[in-house]
Amino acid sequence: MWVSPEDVLLAGALWITERANPYFILQKRKGHGDGGGGLAGLLVGTLDVVLDSSARMAPYRILYQTPDSLVYWIIAHGTSRKEITEHWEWLEHNLLQTLSIFENENDITTFVKGKVQGIIAEFNKNHDVKEDDDTDKFKEASAKFRKLFGMPEEEKLVNYYSCSYWKGKVPRQGWLYLSINHLCFYSYLLGKEAKLVVRWADITQLEKSATLLLPDVIKVSTRSNEHLFSVFLNINETFKLAEQLANIAMRQLLDNKGFEQDRSLNPAQIQENKTKRTLDLDARAKSERYRALFRLPKDEKLDGHTDCTLWTPFNKMHILGQMFVSTNYICFTSKEETLCSLIIPLREVTIVEKADSSNVLPSPLSISTKNRMTFLFANLKDRDFLVQRISDFLQQTTSKIYLERELNSSLNSSDDEVRSVSSVKCVSSEELPPPTFIILSCLRAKEFLKEQAWKNHFTEYGQGVCMYRTEKTKELVLKGIPENMRGELWLLFSGAINEMATHPGYYEDLVEKSMGKYNLATEEIERDLHRSLPEHPAFQNEMGIAALRRVLTAYAFRNPNIGYCQAMNIVTSVLLLYAKEEEAFWLLVALCERMLPDYYNTRVVGALVDQGVFEELAREYVPQLYDCMQDLGVISTISLSWFLTLFLSVMPFESAVVVVDCFFYDGIKVIFQLALSVLHANIHQLLSCKDDGEAMTVLGRYLDSVTNKDSTLPPIPHLHSLLTDNGEPHPEVDIFKLVRSSYEKFGSIRADVIEQMRFKQRLRVIQTIEDTTKRNVVRTIVSETAFSIDELEELFVLFKAEHLTSCYWGGSSNPTERHDPSLPYLEQYRIDVEQFKGLFNLLFPWANGAHSDPLAVRFFHLLDQNGDALINFREFINGFGEDGLKLLYKMHVLPGEGSQKIVFGEIKIHNFIELLAALKKGERKCFALWLESHLMGECFHFDSQFIELCKTLYSMFSEDVAEQELYHGTATVTSLLLEMGEVGNDSGTNGERGGGPRGGGPNDRGLPHSTSIDKDWAITFEQFLASVLTEQALVQYFEKPVEVAARITNAKNVRKAGRPLLSTSDYEISLSG
Repeated sequence: MWVSPEDVLLAGALWITERANPYFILQKRKGHGDGGGGLAGLLVGTLDVVLDSSARMAPYRILYQTPDSLVYWIIAHGTSRKEITEHWEWLEHNLLQTLSIFENENDITTFVKGKVQGIIAEFNKNHDVKEDDDTDKFKEASAKFRKLFGMPEEEKLVNYYSCSYWKGKVPRQGWLYLSINHLCFYSYLLGKEAKLVVRWADITQLEKSATLLLPDVIKVSTRSNEHLFSVFLNINETFKLAEQLANIAMRQLLDNKGFEQDRSLNPAQIQENKTKRTLDLDARAKSERYRALFRLPKDEKLDGHTDCTLWTPFNKMHILGQMFVSTNYICFTSKEETLCSLIIPLREVTIVEKADSSNVLPSPLSISTKNRMTFLFANLKDRDFLVQRISDFLQQTTSKIYLERELNSSLNSSDDEVRSVSSVKCVSSEELPPPTFIILSCLRAKEFLKEQAWKNHFTEYGQGVCMYRTEKTKELVLKGIPENMRGELWLLFSGAINEMATHPGYYEDLVEKSMGKYNLATEEIERDLHRSLPEHPAFQNEMGIAALRRVLTAYAFRNPNIGYCQAMNIVTSVLLLYAKEEEAFWLLVALCERMLPDYYNTRVVGALVDQGVFEELAREYVPQLYDCMQDLGVISTISLSWFLTLFLSVMPFESAVVVVDCFFYDGIKVIFQLALSVLHANIHQLLSCKDDGEAMTVLGRYLDSVTNKDSTLPPIPHLHSLLTDNGEPHPEVDIFKLVRSSYEKFGSIRADVIEQMRFKQRLRVIQTIEDTTKRNVVRTIVSETAFSIDELEELFVLFKAEHLTSCYWGGSSNPTERHDPSLPYLEQYRIDVEQFKGLFNLLFPWANGAHSDPLAVRFFHLLDQNGDALINFREFINGFGEDGLKLLYKMHVLPGEGSQKIVFGEIKIHNFIELLAALKKGERKCFALWLESHLMGECFHFDSQFIELCKTLYSMFSEDVAEQELYHGTATVTSLLLEMGEVGNDSGTNGERGGGPRGGGPNDRGLPHSTSIDKDWAITFEQFLASVLTEQALVQYFEKPVEVAARITNAKNVRKAGRPLLSTSDYEISLSG
């Protein structure tokens, strides 16, 4: 590429001149390419790898120099000879003659420098490239990355870092390349080369650690290897980027929408600039943290954030914190985590204005909302720019009317009976005996006091989505939310209120569209409807059941990737007790899509991930109990049921809703804290348990005893308690004391630490699921084929790798169509014809010569029985393991031929027999030309099926050791097939011909056969087989055993060599030299 001219004092140091003229010199770097350059070449090659990017050189360059000057100017460099030669030829054709006109050397130098800079400016303008000091170097690195590892243009480099790779006890200094789909390492030291390629989707563990010898190490683990990298200039940046890329890969394995969502990293939309691509990933990560912190919709993107202060009227203070601005929200959180947070939807904003600055209040900004609240921010660094951004977003925000909870909807009207438990009474107050009546009155008094406390809080801190959220808010939540405020506050704390307000009518439309439609999800919903809180009166009638059906069905249609999962019915039924249908629907959306991500998909991945996180937390916080629980296998059993239903299925209802209160306010950390508290409270009993059954009984009795003495609800039988044994009950445990204890003992657990743990566990869980998928697929088809389990597993790895490669780099079909983890095991990975060609050429014994691709296409269409242009692993294996001759025959039968015969059209038989005679003499060229001409339809009316069969045989044998014998055998078999066909045709047409004499036609040349066959005729597989069996050479060829293991090994080695389509799951480190 052309570069801005830079002066070079020593033109000959470490460079070899290859071309020269009076003004320009083309040079190659010593040690590059053939020849090596001796010791100097080795040293140069080592330096080019070890030095950082600012010191590294491209292998080719062009220098400019005037005849009388000692100073050289570098004007172009290139990573390949082709690139630098194009620049050299352009100089010779366009500049060389022009320069001879100038008389002054300074004018020549000025002209050349100006011309080169003009070329660069024009290129940047035409390609919309912004000036960036890093762009040229990054382009060099990208080109080198693709060349070293055989990557296509679609595989874009994100960043690269200098580091050391540890192979045993020996470090190898080189470069770590992080691309969208791969982690790669390259080193070249003193003539020895090392390469490593690992696909992000194959990483099982990624962690940053420290040892005595190596203070900072990144460890990358796959199923078969561990790789250590150290000596980074900025290990935190490297590790963070690696985490982001690995997380994207896991999302793609988990969800077929992952490939669509991650097209924003598609390099077609990004310049060749590492800064741009890295910033894009950083922006993603920041937006995710922003959404999680303020419970915002999943499509909200952070625009920016700035330090500021917020005036809080409730304590008359300016609180230091950060303001966050996004497309639809302005948010604030204090530096001191629990002091204050604030969410202001732009739909609620009425006025944004700059107030007068003063020494006390510099750069203030006032924001007013529809509910007459005013928020005063100050100490803003760039207030004018911030106001402009907020104004721009306000203009884009469509004015929407806030949906009040009292919407008149036909769908919601039936829900009024089930939205509040207080409307369901089992016993009236008048029927209660005096002591019970007094107790109930006391409880109602307590409930009234709670309501008053919340009303006072709303007066002081504001009400609704723009409320100040402080430590006092948390205290009120821990004391329990009043029954008649629960639905409102759940909507507020979960963020569901925002999605409901911005999607008016969405739920009603979903209900209408889903009515009367049936699928697997609706069948499962119907089966579980009457199992959802059957002990609660609200769900003992059709009105409550109908509302639950509508909410679950609407969500199944909204999110078909999840559809319906067991446990959703229990959670949704509780939501419906405190919220209207539409509110319950949006609460369910918040749960499934934001607060409990991936919990309710078909493989409950999110719950399994959090199960692993819980194990890590148990090891850290209750170490004396951890080993015992692991031995009993209890942690995995309890955590799934506890987490999936938020303790609703294992605690008395009136106690479990208090847990849900805290969960909506503080998120998943509440569930972890509470689970640890339950273990800690039973530590002595659990240590004495001898088996998992005894441990589960201990925990079951404890949870059954958790009571809510403040509850005004009528007594509801608890299903879990009905299933426990008749042993002595556990003493009562107050739910409020249990929750407060969990905060006191385990409240130090931070949400960001949980997310870090989730990432680590997600890698493990998803790779375990992938391994399970492989085992299930192999177990399903092992009885249908002659391949061993090990061979099938190796073939599955190659098949899956080809599938993923096509998803990464494109193919003839959409990746979301062929990658769907929700499908049955056998259908999750499918390949199209282009990927099949690659595997065919590597694994099948007939793949050689120019006819390989057409044969692969025939084979693919034979295997693709349902005609969807994709084949799964079973179809692939069944084809691979089929008898050779029968497979060859089937490939050449026209689709839809019920008789399974190869059909021949009209033939000038004497011409073909003459050709066979030439064939037997070994005139192969004649045969090849003849076949080619018939495929083009230039000579005879000869059906393409038979011609293609002949051409396939000819191509198959072209490189075999017994080629001549096989060739003669093919001619003999072809002759026999023609004779069989003619005899069959004659026997069927003699009556029509009237038994007339054979021959005598206008085309008769004295041959002992009829001159033509006037009707189509065919041969069966049995005839084909009988003909082949007459030739021993062909019999030996088709009966020759295929060395499957050797072909698999060869396929893996070919992939390691760096072909354009890389697909090994984990390349071994390769050393040469």
